[in-house]
Amino acid sequence: MNSEQETRVGVLLDESVEFSLSEICSTCHVHAELIVQLVEVGVLEPRGTEPGQWRFPGHALRRIERALNLQRDLEINLAGVALALDLLDEIDQLRSRLRMFESET
Repeated sequence: MNSEQETRVGVLLDESVEFSLSEICSTCHVHAELIVQLVEVGVLEPRGTEPGQWRFPGHALRRIERALNLQRDLEINLAGVALALDLLDEIDQLRSRLRMFESET
């Protein structure tokens, strides 16, 4: 394999899968402090009232990956990452609605 090729490994998760704080840190290879910061700025919304009780849905893994990529690639702070993710989510929703509308016509 040459240096320009990249192998990506993915895991297909059932929507009912949930992760604790330590599990999500281990899976995403990040420190708990970063996850706490992502919760504080609204990037993640776990169930539970404090970090020891937090449960994250499976789709949080993708959101964390996108957040880290935005932070690294665009060099924006976490508040900017939260805004960018909200806007990207809105674009995804609008595209979905547009596809539905186009399939009806």
